[in-house]
Amino acid sequence: MKTDQHVFLFEEGSANMKEILGGKGANLAEMTRIGLPVPPGFTISTAACMDYYASGQQISSRLKEEVLRALKKIEVKTKKKFGDPSEPLLVSVRSGAVVSMPGMMDTILNLGLNDQTAEGLAKATNNRRFALDCYRRFIQMFADVVLKIDHYNFEEILEKVKEQKGVREDIELDEEALEQVIAAFKNLVAKKAGSPFPQDPEKQLIMAIQSVFDSWNNQRAVVYRKIHKIPDNLGTAVNIQAMVFGNWGEDSGTGVAFTRNPSTGEPVLYGEFLRNAQGEDVVAGIRTPQPIESLKEAFPEVDKQFKKICNLLEGHYRDMQDVEFTIERGRLFILQTRAGKRTAAAAIRIAVDLVKEGVINEEEALLRIKPEQIDQLLHKQIDPSCQLDVIAVGLSASPGAASGEVCFDADLAEKKAKQGKKVILVRPETTPDDIHGIVAAEGLLTSRGGMTSHAAVVARGMGKPCVCGCESLRIDLKAGEFVLENGDKVTEGEVISIDGGTGRVFRGSAPLIAPQLSEEFKTFLSWADKVRRLKVLTNADTPEDARRAREFGAEGIGLCRTEHMFMAQDRLPVVQEMILAGSPSERNQALAKLLPMQYEDFYAILKEMQGLPVTIRLLDPPLHEFLPHLEDLTVEVALLKERGEDPHVISEKEKLLQKVRSLSETNPMLGHRGCRLGLVYPEIYRMQARGIFLAAADLIKEGIEPLVEIMVPLVGHVNELSPLRRVIEEVAAEVSEEKNCKFSYRIGTMIELPRACVTADQIAVDADFFSFGTNDLTQTTFGFSRDDAEGKFLPFYLQQKILTANPFVVLDQEGVGSLIRQAVELGRGRKGSLKVGICGEHGGEASSIAFSNAIGLDYVRCSPFRVPAARLAAAQAAVNNKDQSK
Repeated sequence: MKTDQHVFLFEEGSANMKEILGGKGANLAEMTRIGLPVPPGFTISTAACMDYYASGQQISSRLKEEVLRALKKIEVKTKKKFGDPSEPLLVSVRSGAVVSMPGMMDTILNLGLNDQTAEGLAKATNNRRFALDCYRRFIQMFADVVLKIDHYNFEEILEKVKEQKGVREDIELDEEALEQVIAAFKNLVAKKAGSPFPQDPEKQLIMAIQSVFDSWNNQRAVVYRKIHKIPDNLGTAVNIQAMVFGNWGEDSGTGVAFTRNPSTGEPVLYGEFLRNAQGEDVVAGIRTPQPIESLKEAFPEVDKQFKKICNLLEGHYRDMQDVEFTIERGRLFILQTRAGKRTAAAAIRIAVDLVKEGVINEEEALLRIKPEQIDQLLHKQIDPSCQLDVIAVGLSASPGAASGEVCFDADLAEKKAKQGKKVILVRPETTPDDIHGIVAAEGLLTSRGGMTSHAAVVARGMGKPCVCGCESLRIDLKAGEFVLENGDKVTEGEVISIDGGTGRVFRGSAPLIAPQLSEEFKTFLSWADKVRRLKVLTNADTPEDARRAREFGAEGIGLCRTEHMFMAQDRLPVVQEMILAGSPSERNQALAKLLPMQYEDFYAILKEMQGLPVTIRLLDPPLHEFLPHLEDLTVEVALLKERGEDPHVISEKEKLLQKVRSLSETNPMLGHRGCRLGLVYPEIYRMQARGIFLAAADLIKEGIEPLVEIMVPLVGHVNELSPLRRVIEEVAAEVSEEKNCKFSYRIGTMIELPRACVTADQIAVDADFFSFGTNDLTQTTFGFSRDDAEGKFLPFYLQQKILTANPFVVLDQEGVGSLIRQAVELGRGRKGSLKVGICGEHGGEASSIAFSNAIGLDYVRCSPFRVPAARLAAAQAAVNNKDQSK
């Protein structure tokens, strides 16, 4: 292979050339190599795409020459000639990125047709209606993709002609009607484009290649790459392939099939096909197709061959495949295969089944699932015990349930979602241009299209519920409503619910319940638990949170936030009494009231987590957070005075206002909080420690062994931790003597400040564990206020590539990560037994978990619902780390 080669015949490539040929091109080459019935063609490389952008979006003369040379070889194979008016070669032009991006970039079919070649095709096939149908399709597709004339303009013409002829389906249009459509299409092009429809096939081809290259940076592709974290510098390949025709007649057809059910993972062929149709009719939802099972009745021999090929492809690629096929006059052709998009539930079942079938091993199975897919399995379902108003039923295209306001426009859906509203995007069918609205919506509902339509595929990939092909709905986009079979109307803004698992649509908001996790899910995560080194802890502030966390496989509580306990309505007055105390004795009286409450909290959580560690963080936020807001209180006092209310009430409110003012801070995040609060008011931490140890002692007497860890927040200097450790140890000794009970415990700190990282060896002297509070450590390292950054300039930083990811979501390994690594090395250098882990939101993010594994942390901590995903990410980190060390 020449290093400067940009065009590759299918027989010149293979599956391992994905980076050069894109996923589609590599698979076409591989299928050609193993002898499957693939129409001949060639692929323009991804490097050619990036060269195109580097040269100011110009196609070089060298690339044109390579393309035309390859085209000559296809002419020889097909015994047809490109542009020949008597026996024309027609081609498809399709994109094909390195990472599959279904529907995000452009496709053109029937390229090479013009007024002369259309007539030549009619004579060569002895089927003029077929040739005219191909021509009208080509004009519409080329005009839409290349000339940027919106497809709805053509659909309006087509609908008008069908209405005039009294027919419903495109395939019912006769030759005369198609001639009328073509003439109207050409007039529309001349009017909108300012020039006639191009008749030179070679010019059509170059323009099409350029448009596919351009589609790499269209809005929907850019949005898709951003969602799925696909790099912008990969480029797309272009696949040019001899056309085969599913719209030849009743002995022809086209379809899409998955080798296993992409919604459930069931090992059965799943898909759809249409007689007398081309591929876009199925994928775009233009016609509602037949289930793949009916292929056996329509084409029994083709059905046998197709099933055999599907089994061969799945065995060859060792994964579930998404296969596109065309039947031309009874002959089967395979147009594409790729790893099929699937729901999270299906992905789990397929991975487990492939292991059972001996196709892959457990570690390979673990690498097949993305951690974020695990999150999708935790979607809620509609409560089956409720009586709901079912208004329509469609195809169950993507599982899960959602409620929201009806929204007919993708732009409006995005706008409403940004306002905090939940929406259901309702469309006749979705197109790739709707991607931003799909991202914003809770779920999708379409009146056309099948299980392999754009809406279904994209929704499954995103884990969103979707109901497709709900043909009983008559959607009127202009009126902003859809009409039900009984004549009732549902207008934009009304709330509906959809169940993507059953295909049902309901009026109003439906009650949702937690999902039921499958046996395959449990089996899969048990494999993850076997290989991972990192422990996965969670945050929990109540016994209910703790119970849920255990159900999801958490191995302890890495953060129990005591301030959340103080916010309960029955406790807040007592907390405020403690804050407003005028003397230590008054404060101690209030703390004495809080002690039994704290005891109950700690007792219940420690009991729920028996046998697993519970890390309890002592009070962290500044005291003013438990008091009324300064602005609200100022207004309230002013109004009381204006209305002449009771002077005693006014006096009490003024005292409260004075206290709030005295506690208010310019920058509370770096103010009087955390260990600073405990040092100034040690009695608060003393009360909390007493509650913890009393609970531990009572549990031990009941035969339960609590694993207590007490965390002192926001330590930046060893001299802050040392005196507080002494306070906690004194309380532990007091309780142990009072209860005549011995208990073990650990005292550690949350590392949230750069100074703590660089002096970690000193802090480790008085710490049994470090828990890196990566949220605040990110703020203090960058000098960002998270709320201000995310609300003002961080989106700009990401857009301009100043930062590659939001550092509050994905750990900044170069900066924050470097500090963590240094702190671990210093801390363990002083104390080898030091337990270390991360305790921010990063503990549930895959790349941050991989980093934690690489630097030798003991655990990560995340929210309860992210525990299963973190277990998988930790296992993948262990597998990948093992592979890299070989």
